[in-house]
Amino acid sequence: MELQDCIIIGGGPAGLNAAVVLGRCRRSVVVFDTARYRNQYSHGMHNYLTRDDILPTDFLQICHTELDKYGVKRIMKKITHARQNSDGLFAVRDEDGALYHAKKLLIATGLIDNVPEVLGFQEFYGHSVFHCPYCDGWEVQDRKVGIYARNKDGWELALALKGWTDQVTLYTDGRRHVKPKQLEQLKANGVEVVYDVFDRLEGTGTQLERIVFKNDKTRDCDAIFFVNGYTQHCDLYETFGCEVSKKGVVITNRYQQTSTPGLYVAGDADRDMHFVVVAAAEGAKAGVMINKELQKEITDRNNKTAKQWPEVAATA
Repeated sequence: MELQDCIIIGGGPAGLNAAVVLGRCRRSVVVFDTARYRNQYSHGMHNYLTRDDILPTDFLQICHTELDKYGVKRIMKKITHARQNSDGLFAVRDEDGALYHAKKLLIATGLIDNVPEVLGFQEFYGHSVFHCPYCDGWEVQDRKVGIYARNKDGWELALALKGWTDQVTLYTDGRRHVKPKQLEQLKANGVEVVYDVFDRLEGTGTQLERIVFKNDKTRDCDAIFFVNGYTQHCDLYETFGCEVSKKGVVITNRYQQTSTPGLYVAGDADRDMHFVVVAAAEGAKAGVMINKELQKEITDRNNKTAKQWPEVAATA
């Protein structure tokens, strides 16, 4: 394949919105997509004007139709290696060994939630087990809601969910890491802390109904929000030695540029405000800045040619 203006790794909202911007700028763009999306289990997207409750699959279908208008290529393969050559160009290799080259590279692969390894969590995930109250709090308002926080601090999330329901319980799955001051605040706001060890979740279909503990006790529960961290969907950015924050996300400037010239990161892969609309906005910013960089490089090259070969520039 010929040299591309930009290769985008990741077919989520950040990567696709960047592709639309660049496609409309008449840039040659290739998007690599593995079809593994963070919200693929979701019952519907929220906090995105005009797209409230849309299924992620339907949202992506609309995106792909729009990309086709601008000649953006999509390749359904995983990129396993990436590097920047001495000339500043990027070379990426897919899972089958094919090599592709581009002037700019955007990584928009997103995150993977660390779903607790308790029987039932994965089965109910996206329907009555969630991680984001802003995305799914409305749907469980006034119901019995639990916060699962075994390895992370869950007291803030427990207090936050009081805005949607008065029936909030913090579950630590056997851990006793809640601090005294936190316990005071939880008690003052009517949040009970349960330390019993989880055995499994039970329910009907995709609807959670109860928690079963190792001691055979049970608790009625309509929904659980978990705090269990997340991991990067891919670690390609490590190849370039990008600066990374304490939370493990790539540090970029406000235009999604990394410390490596020509390399951009957008979407959940670089920030901790994990909304689809935010990821799409970051992709749009990256697309604009990539196009500006490409424009500047052409202008600088033409200016250099004009100084070295004025007669050539005059007849160009």
